[in-house]
Amino acid sequence: MSASEIERVFRQEYGRAVAVLVRLVGDIDTAEEAVQDAFTAAAERWQSTGLPPSPAGWIITTARNKAIDRKRREATRHGRHTEALLLHTPDEPPEEGPVHDDRLRLIFTCCHPALADTAQVALTLRLLGGLTTAEIARAFLVGEPTVAQRIVRAKGKIRDAGIPYRVPSDADLPSRLSSVLAVVYLIFNEGYLTGSGDRPVREDLCAEAIRLGRLLAELMPDEPHVLGLLALMLLIHSRRSARTTPDGSLVLLADQDRTLWDRGLIVEGQELVRRCLRRNQPGPYQIQAAINAVHSEAPTAAATDWRQIVQLYDQHMALAPTPVVALHRAVAVAEVDGPSVALALIENLNLDTYHLFHALRADLLRRLGRIGEATLAYETALARTQNKAERDILHRRLDQAQE
Repeated sequence: MSASEIERVFRQEYGRAVAVLVRLVGDIDTAEEAVQDAFTAAAERWQSTGLPPSPAGWIITTARNKAIDRKRREATRHGRHTEALLLHTPDEPPEEGPVHDDRLRLIFTCCHPALADTAQVALTLRLLGGLTTAEIARAFLVGEPTVAQRIVRAKGKIRDAGIPYRVPSDADLPSRLSSVLAVVYLIFNEGYLTGSGDRPVREDLCAEAIRLGRLLAELMPDEPHVLGLLALMLLIHSRRSARTTPDGSLVLLADQDRTLWDRGLIVEGQELVRRCLRRNQPGPYQIQAAINAVHSEAPTAAATDWRQIVQLYDQHMALAPTPVVALHRAVAVAEVDGPSVALALIENLNLDTYHLFHALRADLLRRLGRIGEATLAYETALARTQNKAERDILHRRLDQAQE
């Protein structure tokens, strides 16, 4: 069995295993260490035995046993030894509460109001998304040491404050929803376009984010932000078959074969957008979903209603006036008012570490015939991304600009 196969299982099952172990042992560090030990054991054993029928079950059982062994070794009092033995109990009573999915339950638990918002999201992405510190840092556009400190502080706060690992009550759900949605969306984004490596897409992360989104929609069917996020993910994911070539190269939206788009996901996503519109409680996810619904309605790239998209971005800016939103709005403005107007809009955005800022700036400069400046911008964008598929596109555009 190859190392890549074990890595694939790790990526797919790590979050589930940690969620189950946290529920069983009540401690994040113990759960993580046990799961990591289990994967170390799997890497050694599966090389000779091959993949077991249920890799997830094997990992969870092994991690559980390792957690029991660890508690026994650490036991200094009869009470702690008894606590370890309780993990052997096969028939645990079901925990009361509205959330019954282990992973979704752990997201709500980690998104506790005692933790800073950024710490909540970073910790849950690490535990449940299986994302590395580097991948989380790219999602936040901050340095790895900053993210590492946030995760350590969050774990310490949970431990020192005695924050319980329990199912949140119905009354707790709304106050934690914003961070929960942010976690699910960042998991989806990392799957939609990975921050590094040879694979542009991680289907497992996209599927997991959508699964969690559907669970949230069942849990809170009248919450427009939940419906908006689910609609957004479905509409984006509907294009998955057209986004890459057989050799793994990325295909940009304007160049995609729209006959490959998943009409079932589009219809479902558009219906959710209409439900959000009827509620008339706009939020960032609902507006982004509406933007993607406009794209999904256009039979060709040339037929896209860019004026409507600019209007939607105007609403988005009114709700969330961030540099990243302004950058995406400029893409639509360039199609309506031309590249010079769009370039003026982005020149002062504080996004120097964001490769897409430099990539868009390079495209606009190229369209304006400012080839020397465009070349420098493409090279800057290349220096700020490690994703091979994105780098290939930037290299092609750089070559085209210099022809």
